[in-house]
Amino acid sequence: MEKRNELYRGKAKTVYTTDDPHYLVMHYRDDVSAFDGVKLAKLDLKGETNNRINAHVMGVLESAGVKTHFVRLLNERESLVKAMKMLPIECVVRNVCAGSMAKRYGIDEGTRLPEPIFEFFLKSDALHDPLCNDDHIRVLGWASADEIGQMKTLTHRVNAVLKPLFAGAGIDLVDYKLEFGHPLDDPQGPLVLGDEFTPDGCRLWDTKSGEKLDKDRFRRDLGEVIERYREVAIRIGAPL
Repeated sequence: MEKRNELYRGKAKTVYTTDDPHYLVMHYRDDVSAFDGVKLAKLDLKGETNNRINAHVMGVLESAGVKTHFVRLLNERESLVKAMKMLPIECVVRNVCAGSMAKRYGIDEGTRLPEPIFEFFLKSDALHDPLCNDDHIRVLGWASADEIGQMKTLTHRVNAVLKPLFAGAGIDLVDYKLEFGHPLDDPQGPLVLGDEFTPDGCRLWDTKSGEKLDKDRFRRDLGEVIERYREVAIRIGAPL
């Protein structure tokens, strides 16, 4: 598989085309950002750490029957993935109240929820990823009713797999976001999990101490960002 041209450059990853239009190379950079790109930095080892964590988590999900775009690791910073047509929607599951949910509803951060809460957000940096509902998505044509149902089902299935994975490592999976799409080689088929699952896109707290092990360490100037990311990797069994 030959890596070719840069296709897309995001906040922390660069995606490249290959000689096969159905596959892409995802390159994890050392960049880290917060507040829609207002706060920026480079952190040594971040790219390779997230690449390894994502590969491990995607492998766990695949073994549990959740289809993903991940194919294989290529090197320390790069993975081969299926080319996808992504839906412009972020699916968020909250197992513990934190972040924007705590602010939005005036609930104390750390409040444990009796069951997971699912939320949809429109993926748009310019609009600061606004909260949306099923009707917005369906009527405005961002996804079909069937795709909405698939996103909910798949996200809850991911939660059922990953909560125990992190709990077994002494980590609370507080909340996280997922993105879905259709592989280019099966555009009418079922949705597949895309993007990534790393500490950049979820909240992870040590079960005993409550210490934050995710990107909130960068957002809130807590320090030791990569040290905690790598601790997460070791605790869930992702080889570094």
